[in-house]
Amino acid sequence: MKKIIVLLFLVSLFSCEDNEVIIDSNNLLIGNWLDPVYDGEITTFKRGNSLPNEAYGISFNKSGNFIERTSGWCGTPPLSFFNINGTFELENTLVRISTESYPANYAWRIVSLTAEELVVKRELTAQEIEHRNLMDLFNEIQELSYSVPCSDANNWLFTAYGSKACGGPQGYIAYASTIDTNNFLNKIEAYTEAEKAFNIKWGIISDCSFTNVPVSVACINGLPTLKYQLN
Repeated sequence: MKKIIVLLFLVSLFSCEDNEVIIDSNNLLIGNWLDPVYDGEITTFKRGNSLPNEAYGISFNKSGNFIERTSGWCGTPPLSFFNINGTFELENTLVRISTESYPANYAWRIVSLTAEELVVKRELTAQEIEHRNLMDLFNEIQELSYSVPCSDANNWLFTAYGSKACGGPQGYIAYASTIDTNNFLNKIEAYTEAEKAFNIKWGIISDCSFTNVPVSVACINGLPTLKYQLN
């Protein structure tokens, strides 16, 4: 009976030790952060003793290694979680993170940090800011493309846009001959040149697949739809 009691005590002791959250008083960022709560650009984490198997979490190691436990961009159940490995650097309140996945480099600004809670705000890198500017310009192009309803396909044309890092256009977009076509095509040219410069500056890599050229534009439910030749 005494042996059983001693055994139970030892099991309980080691169990408590395994569940103990170790806090580095010299650097409170070190450790595992779980249960994110999102409020706009602000994310609040709670400290944990280990990364969860089936939930999001991040880990900062004293050696400078970073782990993100994630299910990726797809949020459709059943979720499959995996680790993204990387490194981090802490500069005052700025945490710079480099990973093996996109985005390869990004940063978080620490809003507050205690032994139990980490609150961060995403800081855009120069690359991300330039990419957003590209997307803003492309949104203007799309708004012009859809600024008039498509009722007669004979009034519609299409043109290539963008620049893949491996060469060639990103795709094709339809536009009506009734809009200010000079303005539209100038925006297309500006976007294409800007994306080409972006790819070179940041060393962007893309697939080298050939982008099919449409053969015509059709009007479907009031929207222009590019038609391609069937193989």
